Amino acid sequence: MIRYRRPRQDDTIIYDLIEKQLVPLSHLPQTIINQVRKDLPRRLGQGVTLVACPDYESDPLGFVHFMLHGDLLYIDMLAIAPSARRKRYGNMLMDRAERFALSRACHRAKVSVDTGNTAGLAFYELGYSVARYQPQNYCYELEKQFR
Repeated sequence: MIRYRRPRQDDTIIYDLIEKQLVPLSHLPQTIINQVRKDLPRRLGQGVTLVACPDYESDPLGFVHFMLHGDLLYIDMLAIAPSARRKRYGNMLMDRAERFALSRACHRAKVSVDTGNTAGLAFYELGYSVARYQPQNYCYELEKQFR
């Protein structure tokens, strides 16, 4: 099931997923990564975070954090625990984020995927297409238009 983030219950697990699933894929310098870590509480306070879990009271197996900017849905972070992969949690999180955005008149979506994250790139390319490569950030920017 998908539900909204509960900071007290979920944030420790979300931070752990970020640390173990997203940080190792980043090509950013350690000083920037340390600043990102410090900024996580504020960052999660902006936008919307949804979590995937087996039932309403369970701890998260994955999460998506996103923001809306006018008619743009920006997927900031998506991470799924290794034990929960290939069970459609990522698809369910993305579907819910996109439906949320559509209900608020968004017409397009954008996500950045780190170079070397071949699994992430393959996941997003099922509905998104590569718009450009950002060499300064070592990542691909993917976009999707909503119908």
